[in-house]
Amino acid sequence: MRATSNSRRRVVRLLLALSALTALFATATSAVAASAADAPTQAAYLADRLRENPVHVTDQLPREVPRSTAPDLARIAKKTGVPTYVLVLPMQSSTDGRQLLGAVHDRLGRDGLYVRFEGPDIAEARAFGVDAPADAAVTVTQYELPYDAGPLLSFERFADVIAQGNEKAAARAEAAREKYQDDEPSDLYIGPSDRQNQSFITGILLTGVPLTILLLAVYAGRGRPKKPVLRPVVWGAALLSAAAVALAATAVFDQTRSSAAQPPTPADLSARVERVAAGLKQDPVYADPESPRVLDARQLDRLHERIRDFRRSDGGGPVYVSLVPQTPESESAGDSGLFAAAVHAKVGGDGVYVVADPDDGTIDAYNHGLRLDGNLLTFDMPDSVTLGDSRADEAGDHLLGERLDALMTFLDDTPRTDRPWSEPAPPAAPSAAGETALPPLFSTDFWPGLFVGAFAALLLSSVVAGATWIVRALRRRRSPAPEPSGSLPLTAPTEPSVSYLRRTAYAELTALTAEFSSPDDRGRAWDHLDAALLLVDGDPGRVRQPGTDAATLVAVIVLARAGRAALAGDPADLCCGVNPLHGPATRRHHVRVSAERNHRRLLPVCRLCGDTAVAEPGGIPARLLKLPDPSPGNTRVPYY
Repeated sequence: MRATSNSRRRVVRLLLALSALTALFATATSAVAASAADAPTQAAYLADRLRENPVHVTDQLPREVPRSTAPDLARIAKKTGVPTYVLVLPMQSSTDGRQLLGAVHDRLGRDGLYVRFEGPDIAEARAFGVDAPADAAVTVTQYELPYDAGPLLSFERFADVIAQGNEKAAARAEAAREKYQDDEPSDLYIGPSDRQNQSFITGILLTGVPLTILLLAVYAGRGRPKKPVLRPVVWGAALLSAAAVALAATAVFDQTRSSAAQPPTPADLSARVERVAAGLKQDPVYADPESPRVLDARQLDRLHERIRDFRRSDGGGPVYVSLVPQTPESESAGDSGLFAAAVHAKVGGDGVYVVADPDDGTIDAYNHGLRLDGNLLTFDMPDSVTLGDSRADEAGDHLLGERLDALMTFLDDTPRTDRPWSEPAPPAAPSAAGETALPPLFSTDFWPGLFVGAFAALLLSSVVAGATWIVRALRRRRSPAPEPSGSLPLTAPTEPSVSYLRRTAYAELTALTAEFSSPDDRGRAWDHLDAALLLVDGDPGRVRQPGTDAATLVAVIVLARAGRAALAGDPADLCCGVNPLHGPATRRHHVRVSAERNHRRLLPVCRLCGDTAVAEPGGIPARLLKLPDPSPGNTRVPYY
């Protein structure tokens, strides 16, 4: 009897224990269900935020619209003259966006002007119970301002239009629509590629302008051997031009930022992670309250049940699911791995951290400290789970409930490891302040621009020299002018053509005739002119006509130049014996007159030929003047 009594007691105790466990699980399940049911909708959550503060800035866009801009938006909102409620949220779907302001107003229960930003842009404004030209103000903002105006400037323009009243606002909206319908306003900011172009142009000008000045000065002074080509004034002009280019470029290209976004504070960058981590400490599934719901109560219950089962399984553990959008403007710059690592650090517990984006439907899972093969989570998870299929793309909730359930099945089947696995530390997100800061002007493409500028200066100088030569050649043909005597040894040809001799003889003879100021002047210059005219029968025009031989033309040139030198007070008795076209001789020197034999003659020579006779005696025969042979055939004969 005693044994039977003990058996009954054991059965009763077992039944009581099972009843207690059943009650415990039922309580936990009902608590989770109640928590899911009590979770506020998107509109209710936003209404609660506006009840606390009429300006709510999401913590999901710190790189574009940080929460620290809320006081500035509140200050601008006072200019509207009516109660104004501002929501700055990530981009919403078209259906959710159109219905959101009305739903928020219904739950807040306060009349006023409701404005919804999608990132930095005003997406919608509606007036409830107040007289405000909301649609006209939105139209003016969208048409009058460029896309990069930023939230503060956009809201400032919006508030100004609201304050104008209905009639003026409607007229301004119509004028803006007509003016900018086909032509958008110019951007307020430049990008990194624009700054690179500015740096490139600055580099080109910084070397191109001063180097062009120096090269043109060298070209302009090439015929003045007695004067220094690069005088101090030329160097000064080049240096001043370089300084002017640098200062002008700094003043004109003065942009320092590529965006109107204000630099976020450390609190701005950590706000969302702290919010999500706090939510995950209370519930392993955190749904972003600023986003539309993508899991219904049944799917939430199912997900909680799968998470509990996995936690109790062999080698399993906690699973934390974050239903939070991942945008490039977030603190993690859209990197779900970086976001999961930050949340893991804040939660302080090991587990599988799942990041499900309710906007684009992507799912990523990261193992932090469980005995699971992390490589399988990273590389072998099916695309139907991570990205979804065509059905998921068409569904408004991206079928996240089904796909998260499939993810839990994948976790159940993932092989266990002997040791806990941890994800490698992800690279840090780009600096929020550095993203919008432009590189310095004198960097990046500035250095290649220096080399291009030097090449451009050489090219431009060559073009100028060529154009000058062409213009001078044309002018010499129409109204020839004699060349400067100082440049003759450099420019006079060794084998001149008959046309060159005719043109030069006419220029020298007419110049000498024009320089006589008085017909009674009968000096040495007159003797030279008289001799030259005798060679052409007193008519200077005959030198331009066929029939005058090359030797006569050379004699006319030499006599005319000697006459002009006499008028200038620089009489020259002899011309260069190597090439009479070189001008007056400066001394006599024994020179070689044959390239085949070492035959020398004592000849008067110009300065250049004299130097050549000393430094390179064998080069003199090549400098001897050779005239066209009047006999048939393209041959040349020495002039002597």
